[in-house]
Amino acid sequence: MDISKEDRGLLLDLLRTRGPSGDERDVTARFKPELEAVMDEVRVDPAGNLVSVLRAPEPSAEPVMAVAHMDEIAMIVKRINPDGTLRITNLGGDRPISFGQCAVDILADGECLVGVLSLGSLHRTDHSKDMADIRRDGTQWDNCFVVTGMSPEELAAAGVHPGTRVVLSVVERELIEVGELFGGHFMDDRAPMLAGLMAMRRVKERRADMTRDVYYVCSTKEEVTNAGAKYAARTLPGDQMIALEVGPVAAEYDTVLDERPILSFGDQKGLYSPGLIDDIRDAARLEDVGLQLALLKYFASDASAAVSDGLKPQTAVMCIPTQNTHGFELVHKDGFDTFARVLARTLVEGHRNA
Repeated sequence: MDISKEDRGLLLDLLRTRGPSGDERDVTARFKPELEAVMDEVRVDPAGNLVSVLRAPEPSAEPVMAVAHMDEIAMIVKRINPDGTLRITNLGGDRPISFGQCAVDILADGECLVGVLSLGSLHRTDHSKDMADIRRDGTQWDNCFVVTGMSPEELAAAGVHPGTRVVLSVVERELIEVGELFGGHFMDDRAPMLAGLMAMRRVKERRADMTRDVYYVCSTKEEVTNAGAKYAARTLPGDQMIALEVGPVAAEYDTVLDERPILSFGDQKGLYSPGLIDDIRDAARLEDVGLQLALLKYFASDASAAVSDGLKPQTAVMCIPTQNTHGFELVHKDGFDTFARVLARTLVEGHRNA
């Protein structure tokens, strides 16, 4: 089942909202009212996490937490060059291939400026050292700069300095339809954020069946250190955390781009909990949903970060299958509802196998 017109509009809004790691305030402001319409309590914690909860009428089991992250891959200024260009490096993510040469927004202290992420002219020979480096090694962050059209003095006066965040421009942030797919930058993790909200609506409809409180946390800094989720894992009650993520589509993982959620058994940061995984598999069977079981080796989540640091003893990750992760990402239109159904049933009826 495709998502509603209203949720389509919300997804577009989320994709358009700037949220570099460590400065997710705009995403919080956009998503908080959506949670307040569904959840019993909503607050922002000292780590910047958006924390919400649905209360069970008479809880008899420990709370459970679902977590989706608000931040996106971005860039950060290292220095201002004498010609007014900016030397930048990545803030999450891996290589500049995620963005290409494109318009960017420079989040200065007092205003938002426009720039262009650049590599220089490509019609050059190997007599240009940086061009030779690109041909030999591929594009690295050291090859990249942001053209601002301003002098160093003008940039300083506008509040641009080392540490200023640079994000993909709003003019690059659109939602497109490609057959049965949605496409756009930052489905990671705005698509799972929406699917999580859809699941919470279902949980609320089944409040009479709830035996435990359900926390839905929208975390900060997942792309750099998982700091927000680690704080939430340490400070919120319960032993179980389920990360809501996008999952890579790849032959090596035997994952494909359809509506079936990916359920990973482990990744770079740790192994997930068999009992909680079994709860999710049971829920999927009851919903008549097939899961894509995988071991996502070159991957990590808020949940694997939490379990690797001993902050939550039982963790799992559910993923919306996604092509072009950390690029112009594609997800199946039916994946949202399917994901929400499995997650909601897990949250309401789970904890049998723990």
